[in-house]
Amino acid sequence: MRHRHGYRKLGRDSEHRQALLRNLACDLIEHGKINTTVPKAKELRRYIEKIITRAKVNDLNTHRYVYSKLGSNARAKAATKKVIEEIAPKFENRNGGYTRIIKTNFRRGDAAEMCIIEFVTE
Repeated sequence: MRHRHGYRKLGRDSEHRQALLRNLACDLIEHGKINTTVPKAKELRRYIEKIITRAKVNDLNTHRYVYSKLGSNARAKAATKKVIEEIAPKFENRNGGYTRIIKTNFRRGDAAEMCIIEFVTE
């Protein structure tokens, strides 16, 4: 039973799940939209929206927070810079709802429901 359970396990242990979310977040920041399964997209939405909300305030602690959430490598460094300088200012007047999930089709191999997650452009 998952009564009042706070997150989706996605069939992975905690370290693997954390790495998955970091990689998906970096991909979304880098490309603007990605194609993934619906449960991963819904969990990624929770993860990335907290980062963007925090990134609206541009100071040193924000840089440290976003960098720690996206990992500690060159890719995360570039993604951190892009979030704080390009993505977060676009959502300055918006209180959440920075991403959109559009269901597309079913994956051929295992019939998993697929979707596109992207940043809202309005």
